[in-house]
Amino acid sequence: MTDSAGSSDVAEFTEDTFLGGQLHLRQPRSGHRAGHDAMLLAAATPARSGDRVVEFGAGIGAAGLAVARRVAGIELVLVEIDADLAVLARENAAANAIAADAVVLDVASAAPAFAAAGLGPDSVDIVLMNPPFNDAARHRASPDKALAHLADASTLENWVHAARRILKSGGVLSLIWRADAIGEVLAALDRGFGSLAILPVHGDAGKPAIRLLVRAVKGGKAPAHILAGLMLRDESGAPDRGVQDILAGKGVLPLAIP
Repeated sequence: MTDSAGSSDVAEFTEDTFLGGQLHLRQPRSGHRAGHDAMLLAAATPARSGDRVVEFGAGIGAAGLAVARRVAGIELVLVEIDADLAVLARENAAANAIAADAVVLDVASAAPAFAAAGLGPDSVDIVLMNPPFNDAARHRASPDKALAHLADASTLENWVHAARRILKSGGVLSLIWRADAIGEVLAALDRGFGSLAILPVHGDAGKPAIRLLVRAVKGGKAPAHILAGLMLRDESGAPDRGVQDILAGKGVLPLAIP
């Protein structure tokens, strides 16, 4: 996709704006593309200035860079398995004048690989992630979408395990996942995480949730709680104004408020 100087074939990419024009991102024209999920994840992440924040499966860096745009002074690390996407993430950070380190790393790697990338145990305040969530046994994806979308039975568990390893005690994991797989989320977080806050995301009012946004605390002891659902569209089918404000960078979701 890109050469060593970071130049690229314009025909293969689009230039897109997020957060109401506050964030400008280049991304591949085909394959997995950043969208609402990334912006909702960023708006649900409770980062504070001075925090070390790591995005797993960062792709072009959309969610992590959106957090950095909202919260000045974080130390941002973007972890991505695809070297070409990592280059794009690095370019996007520079284009938006955001300090960020893009690391080429498989989230399922063992602890030594993380340590070699500067992500040793108990060294991070916040991890945010949008893991591959489609069951590979039930979905067929084109090769350029496979890594971004397809998961096996161990994917979520592996990603949560990696987050648990690098988070400090009291550190926060923020994730988005399929609502119909809530059991997998709860099982993956059962070891080492607590104080869960769960926000169901509904495509349409009156219909079942399609996504879950979850905040979990390493070593947290408070009871889990489920927040009132977020409706992307209102009863008339029109985009919800509150959600549109959040996507435009004019507010945050309740999960971002500790």
